[in-house]
Amino acid sequence: MRIVETTADLKALAAELKGAPYIALDTEFMRDSTYWPKLCLLQIAAPGIAAIVDPQADDLDLAPFFVLLKDPHIVKVLHAGRQDIEIFWHRGRVIPDPLFDTQIVAMVCGFGEAASYETLARKIAHAEVDKSARFTDWARRPLTKRQLEYALADVTHLRTIYEALSAQIAKSKRESWVAEEIAALKSEELYALDPAHAWKRLKPRTNNKRFLATLAAVAAWREREAQTRDTPRNRVLKDDVLLEIASNPPDGAEALERIRSMPKGFAASRLGKSLLGVIEKSKNATPPEVQEGSQPHRRKREPSPAVVDLLKTLLRLRAEEARVAPRLIANAHDIERLAAGDDDGVAALQGWRAEVFGNDAIALRNGSLAIALENSEAVVIELED
Repeated sequence: MRIVETTADLKALAAELKGAPYIALDTEFMRDSTYWPKLCLLQIAAPGIAAIVDPQADDLDLAPFFVLLKDPHIVKVLHAGRQDIEIFWHRGRVIPDPLFDTQIVAMVCGFGEAASYETLARKIAHAEVDKSARFTDWARRPLTKRQLEYALADVTHLRTIYEALSAQIAKSKRESWVAEEIAALKSEELYALDPAHAWKRLKPRTNNKRFLATLAAVAAWREREAQTRDTPRNRVLKDDVLLEIASNPPDGAEALERIRSMPKGFAASRLGKSLLGVIEKSKNATPPEVQEGSQPHRRKREPSPAVVDLLKTLLRLRAEEARVAPRLIANAHDIERLAAGDDDGVAALQGWRAEVFGNDAIALRNGSLAIALENSEAVVIELED
């Protein structure tokens, strides 16, 4: 087993990979007690090459690897790669490109929603993945041979999976479908973790300007504290505390201390005093949706549950016919908006999604398409004028 523990060895590996058509990548990291993920292992495989890189080794600089990630001639293959890309972005300020995410492609190729690596390894590579080491403390050294073999298996079978899926997607001529999803995965906004946008994670269900101004301020404060101290957000303050503060802003330390789930003595601490200052300033702050030029979406009317059910059935039928995971075509929010006749900006009405489902959804809603039973099976039929 090839273990890379020095910069010189990593440079040698990068030189070998320079001419590879693709590299399969995976990471092992720990994040239980930190804000930033701690990269513990990096697994790399290409045709005829497989190696584990130890980022914790004293004499190792990952710079040669980050250069490799930017090579436009090498496809970077990941499975459900968002967390891996987050690590690459924060460690090296690089997003792999060109990128191929096997979970996304598997959804387009008929393997269902969120197909796991184990499922694809079994169905495509005809291999069983030993998951007995999945709860390993990857930061501890030394790692056992079994743990290292487990880690390496996450990329060795990925080579076979990639080659099969890339051939299948090319044959189906659905590269543009995949490209749209991959483009979203490469957006820097996913990984920047800007404190100014931290309030969005809490998904407030109101457009009350005063509430949102306070929520944005206290969420940004918590995010900055968590980043600076490298500690999980909820160890600074829990989500429900931030929402309660936004609903009923405390006017002093005593009111802050009375909030449910507030740690005892927090209001009198340095953090408590800092938070109270942020709450006070938020009273004159501009709500975030005004700053960003966007307002929370409001439906024109509530959708009929029966229409929602019909559209879900149509989605299932069209997804089965196209052998695409339904979730990739439309989510529950899309369906509800279509049922309510609220079409503006619905992704299911754009591009390939419209061809597979969106156009038929409009036809069903307008009465020119129907769902019926034929030989005990649900079918879609066109209605004559």
